[in-house]
Amino acid sequence: MRTRTNAASKFFVTLGIFLAASLAAPARAQANYAATSGWGTFYRPFAASSPWNSRPVRPALGTNEVKKPLLNPTWIPGIAEGAYSTGVFMAGAGDGAVTVYGRYTVGVPDPDSGKYRNITLPHWPAGVVPASGADGHADIVDTVTGIIHSFYQLRYADGKWSASMYSWTRVDGTGWGDPEHWSQGARASGTTPTAGLIRKHEIEDGTPNYRHALALSLPSHTLANGVTRPSYIAPATTADATATGNTGVIPLGARLMLPASFDATTLSTPQLRKIAQTLKLYGAYVVDRNYDTAFGIFVENGSNFKIMPNGWSNLVVADLEKIRAALREVVRVDGWIDGDGNASGAAAQPGLVSMRGAWMVQGSNSAGPGTFDSWEQSVVFPATTRKLSQINYSTGVSKVSWAKLTPGTPMRLTAVAAGGATIRMQVKVANAIVYDSGYLGNGTAVAFNWPSAAGGSIAVTMLAESGLNMASRVRGVLTVK
Repeated sequence: MRTRTNAASKFFVTLGIFLAASLAAPARAQANYAATSGWGTFYRPFAASSPWNSRPVRPALGTNEVKKPLLNPTWIPGIAEGAYSTGVFMAGAGDGAVTVYGRYTVGVPDPDSGKYRNITLPHWPAGVVPASGADGHADIVDTVTGIIHSFYQLRYADGKWSASMYSWTRVDGTGWGDPEHWSQGARASGTTPTAGLIRKHEIEDGTPNYRHALALSLPSHTLANGVTRPSYIAPATTADATATGNTGVIPLGARLMLPASFDATTLSTPQLRKIAQTLKLYGAYVVDRNYDTAFGIFVENGSNFKIMPNGWSNLVVADLEKIRAALREVVRVDGWIDGDGNASGAAAQPGLVSMRGAWMVQGSNSAGPGTFDSWEQSVVFPATTRKLSQINYSTGVSKVSWAKLTPGTPMRLTAVAAGGATIRMQVKVANAIVYDSGYLGNGTAVAFNWPSAAGGSIAVTMLAESGLNMASRVRGVLTVK
C-alpha cells in the first residue's frame, strides 16, 4: 500500500485558520492511561462515545462505491502494516524528555499553535521506530498526561530527532479534530494514525470482530475534490491541500460499511472474516489518500499481521474483491451505540473560536509574557504582582466547512480560567465593534447572536487579563447556544 498524506502541505495552506481545542487541560490526575482495560487508554484509545468506538443503528448505505485501481489493475487492496502505517509507542513516568527539531525548517510545523517550534515531550520511550515510508508516522502515547503525540516524517539522524509536522490529541477524547483544535493527528483528515488502527493486541484476542471502526485510505480517483462535492465531512476537519486533483465522490471522514446481507462466513481466512464482521458492525472511516490502491486498511507496525498467512492465495484475492465491490458510504443512521452498548445522546456542541496566535501587550507591539500553550489550549500567564493585559488580533472563528457560523445564530461564550485570569471577546464588522462580552471570570457565560457580515468582513479579537500573585490561565469557549 502506498499512502501519502501531504500533511506538510496541509499545514502551510492552513496557517491562517486559527483554531484551538475546547478540551480541559491535558494533565488529568488519577487516570490510568496504561490500563489494559477500559476506554481512553493505550490499549483502548478514546472515549466509549467516540465515533471510533461507536457503531451505527440501522445504517442506510448509498450508491457510491470504492473503485478499482486505475493505473495498476493487478494491485489488490492492502490490509497491512508497513511503510505507510504507524507504530504506537507507550511512554511512562520513567521515560526522560526528548526534543524534536524541524526537519526542513527552524522548528517543527505545528498547526495547532500556528508556529514552527521545537517540541519537547516530557516522556519519550525507548524503541521508537517511525514508519519507513515518506510519511514517517509515529505515535507516542504518554500514559502520564494522557496525550497522543503524533509526528509526520519523524526521523532520527546525527543524534537528534526531527519531524515535518506535529499534532496531538487526548487518548481519552474523540480521536478526531474539532472546529477549534483543527488538526489532532498527522492523517490528512485531521485524525491521529492511532485511530482505527488494527492493533497488535487485538489480532488474536478471541473476538469475532474488532471493537472499533477501522481506518481506511482511498485513491484519488475515488476521493472527492472539494469542488463538486466536499473533500471532507464530519468528523474529519480537513483534507489534503491537493484534494482538488481528486476525481471521485467519497469524502474524507465518510464511514464505509458492508451491508448486513454480506456473508462474512464464506471468506477464506479468519483474518478476513474478522475484518468483514467489523466492516458490517462498525465500518471504516476514510482517513487518508493512497496511490491507486482500491482501499487500504491500516495495521499497527510490528504486529506481523498477514492477510495471506499461508502465502499467496487467489481465494484471498477474490475475497478482497468481494469486500471492495460491496463497500458503500453510510448516508444516514437512526442513532449510535457507544462502546459500552449504550445508546449515545447528542454530541456536545464543539467550540468555535481559538486562543492561538500572537498575544501582544495592549497598547504596544510587544509580545507579552502571556502566551498560547497548545497542551493547555489557553493563554498562560506567569505569576505577577500587577495585572497583565494582552490582546490577540489573529483569532478567528471556525473555518471547518461543516461548522461555519451563520448570521443570527444564538451563541454562548464561556470563560474557563484558573488563578483569577479573565477573558473578553470583541466581534467587529468592518472594524466597528458590534459585540463586546466584557471581561469574564471562570465559569461565567454570556449569550448573543452572531452578526451579519453584510456591512463588511467579520473579525474577532480576544483580550485576556492575568490573575495576581500566582500563575494563571484562561480561554474562551464559543458554542452554539
